[in-house]
Amino acid sequence: MTSSTAKPIGILAGNGSLPGEIARAVTAGGGSVQIVAINSEVDDDLSAFPIVHLGLGKIGAILKAFRSAGVEELVIVGGVMRPDLTKLRPDWGLFANLPQVVRLVFSGGDDGVLRVVVRFFEAKGFTVVSPADLVPSLAVRAGSLTSTAPTPGDIADILLGSSVVKALGAYDIGQAVIVSDGKLLAIEAAEGTDRMLARVAGSKHARGSVKPHGVLVKRPKPGQEMRIDLPAIGPATVTRVSQAGLAGIAVLAGQALAAQRHQLLVNARAANVFVYGFTEGDEPPRKRAATSSIKPQAEALGKVRPNAAQLSDVRLGAAALASLAALASSGACVVSRGHILGLEPSCDFGDLFQRTMRLQQWGIARLRRRASVAVLGENVPINDVTIANASEANLAGMAVCGGQSVPAGVIRAADAAGLFLVRMMPAPLSTEHPS
Repeated sequence: MTSSTAKPIGILAGNGSLPGEIARAVTAGGGSVQIVAINSEVDDDLSAFPIVHLGLGKIGAILKAFRSAGVEELVIVGGVMRPDLTKLRPDWGLFANLPQVVRLVFSGGDDGVLRVVVRFFEAKGFTVVSPADLVPSLAVRAGSLTSTAPTPGDIADILLGSSVVKALGAYDIGQAVIVSDGKLLAIEAAEGTDRMLARVAGSKHARGSVKPHGVLVKRPKPGQEMRIDLPAIGPATVTRVSQAGLAGIAVLAGQALAAQRHQLLVNARAANVFVYGFTEGDEPPRKRAATSSIKPQAEALGKVRPNAAQLSDVRLGAAALASLAALASSGACVVSRGHILGLEPSCDFGDLFQRTMRLQQWGIARLRRRASVAVLGENVPINDVTIANASEANLAGMAVCGGQSVPAGVIRAADAAGLFLVRMMPAPLSTEHPS
């Protein structure tokens, strides 16, 4: 454990075991802590430590609790769901810091939120430190943590998965993917790793083979805020991986955390699941060369016209799908207000549309009717069923990439459903995040 001060370490604690593990490691090394627990999130027993339970809206009280304890270094750890803003109970501190709070709400995806959070606490005089720097033993080392090791085929899947996360990192999509036998099965987006694993557990993959195969791959995105959003795995991850019919878990060595390591390894041994820390290695060749930064032209097909914000979302989704297509099959994505809520490598649009409809950002999405748009990748067919699924999921509209032809009946169905329909003409697509 490293620390530049003898003063208490502040822990802003969300859910999971990591806040407690960090507190125990700090105190075992002779230090002390001050915990501020987010009321509805914390699920570990932290009663042995100085602790204050506060809601996310109590910004003034959170700052006061840390300052009163003499905290200078702060670790922010544990999961926290984005709150419903209509249910927050703010204190004076929220209103005193209203400009920063507004930036937080409208910062877009997870990366933007995390950067705003770090800057906020740094502006208040705290030094935000990484859990891995504070307690190095939490980080996953290189190589196998289990007696079961990945096969050469698993290693190929791991490198492909790592490349996919890196390629999609510019679009602020999640830290995890699932790869099996060279095929991309699932991509984490706003739903999180657990729900992604649950989807695969209910799929043909989990039901179709007696022998487990496939790997959950987790790694940081390029440019990710590493101090407060390191990928993490724990005992429950092993259980869900086993239920999904996968053979193992792979994380980037030194840049991911293992919570409750002893129990994690007990679970892995019982389920015959390998846990592996990989290093950057040879990436699989791309299916196509990187394309230019010229933006594709959008052609409206029906009577309903998208607005400027919706067209921006369409272009963001098209660029993400183009980046994915250089490595693996590219199906469709759903984008809302500059944030990719879900990306599906297959053509199961009904499931994609429904699961993204249930997601919310700060309690706002459900208040905004038809806030999301869907983008279909090149050569992905569109038909009346696709339009019906989009309408049922309350999407605003849909775009098809590659300049593919759209049947007149599909255009009429979109008009009847009040959905805009756009065709992205086959101009070169950028593999970079569009401005």
